[in-house]
Amino acid sequence: MTVSIFIDGAAGTTGLEIRDRIAGRDGIAVIAIDEARRKDATARSEALNDADIVILCLPDDAAREAVALIRNPATRVIDASSAHRVADGWTYGLPELEPEQAARIAEARFVSNPGCWPSGFLALVRPLVRAGLVPADWPLVYSGASGYSGGGKAMIAEFEGGGTATGFRAYGLGLSHKHLAEMRTHGGLAQPPIFLPAVANVYRGMLGEIGLALHALPGRPTLAAVEDVLREAYRDTPVVRVAATDDIAAVRIEEDAASDRMTLRVFGNPDNGQARLIATYDNLGKGAAGAAVQNLNIMAGLDPVAGLTL
Repeated sequence: MTVSIFIDGAAGTTGLEIRDRIAGRDGIAVIAIDEARRKDATARSEALNDADIVILCLPDDAAREAVALIRNPATRVIDASSAHRVADGWTYGLPELEPEQAARIAEARFVSNPGCWPSGFLALVRPLVRAGLVPADWPLVYSGASGYSGGGKAMIAEFEGGGTATGFRAYGLGLSHKHLAEMRTHGGLAQPPIFLPAVANVYRGMLGEIGLALHALPGRPTLAAVEDVLREAYRDTPVVRVAATDDIAAVRIEEDAASDRMTLRVFGNPDNGQARLIATYDNLGKGAAGAAVQNLNIMAGLDPVAGLTL
């Protein structure tokens, strides 16, 4: 059986990455609009309604408009924008979030692709909250840096146009980033974390981290207990791995760039009861296009990691 796919916004950074991952694959047929009709509203509407699965790689408002154009009840949607990540009727597209999450995605009509930053945060935090090591109302701080491709064409032009000498730049300084609701809701938290994002002068890659005062947490969990919970949570997936901490030089923003995997590590000081949890992955891979293709595979009943680089 062949599954027809239409990528709305295929010319953007995420859309191009998705196309690369599904190109030439058996069982997938990509619906393309002729270049002469690319801006034709009728042609776009037809493609949206003819596809088995639509992948939206659009700004938030345009994604909402695209969903409104879909009248075919058999058409399913993966939205890579942030428009529907906490919306009613949408299934959150992080298969590793809960033990039953992949099954929910497989049955869903509407799936919201996770944001790049929330993917690392949730991978680190959700198992610890679920296991009771971190209370839902615990104050968390999440920081890190992303490759500049995560900012789209404007940021790519800024960093590659010769107009900046910045190696590392903080942003989201007003602490009101659009990812906060997503992190709180899907983390099962009482409030969002304090989020300290930055962009680095590398094209792709991502490193996010959380500091935990283990000595202050209820039950005073050990570093080993934290690592054991994470290993158990991801023991059955090839996409998220919990790595050893002996190779400190490997922990860098580019570690998992150009891949669709995520690497988690637990560092810390057992003497003072402090932990440093780190997630590395590709902002265009597991943080965007790789996640969309993983969701596509699950929804279409295909090998969940087909087309991915792990």
